[in-house]
Amino acid sequence: MEKTIVDKQFSELTQELDERVVDIARVATVVKGGRRFSFRVVVVVGDKRGSVGAGIGRANTVPDAIRKANEKARKDMHELALYKTTIPHEVIGKVAGAKVLLKPASEGTGVIAGGGVRAVLEAAGVSDILTKSLGSSNILNVVSATMKALDQLKSPEIEASNRGKSPQDLIPYWDRR
Repeated sequence: MEKTIVDKQFSELTQELDERVVDIARVATVVKGGRRFSFRVVVVVGDKRGSVGAGIGRANTVPDAIRKANEKARKDMHELALYKTTIPHEVIGKVAGAKVLLKPASEGTGVIAGGGVRAVLEAAGVSDILTKSLGSSNILNVVSATMKALDQLKSPEIEASNRGKSPQDLIPYWDRR
């Protein structure tokens, strides 16, 4: 049986996505007869070209939880406004008690981040950035705060037109010439 064009495009798209399992946690539900254990998995999926998504999967076995989280992450993909290898401006994302600060960095800096923040940024294709995780260290909330921060990014061209300035005024200082 021949594959249709849509099937070929979908299979190519799924092969080139970067999937990262960020966290696997055993969780318990208390029921009348005792505790019922299951697994919660946090997965980040990105194309390394400015598109990233995060998903949570819960199941009785780890492989099932990973599969569910992957499916949710693929459905939750967001397009980001990136500037070369970094982000266009500083931004803070807040979810519950977790705060994540993202700052643009010059080329060659690398990804200065840890844990869930690093996974999200590398999957998105950001290769030069400074970050700081403030407040709660709950991995689920940190990943969500990073996604929320990335959603707040605006491209220099669009923001410049909104402010009535030239895009040159809004690009990071190390790129101004």
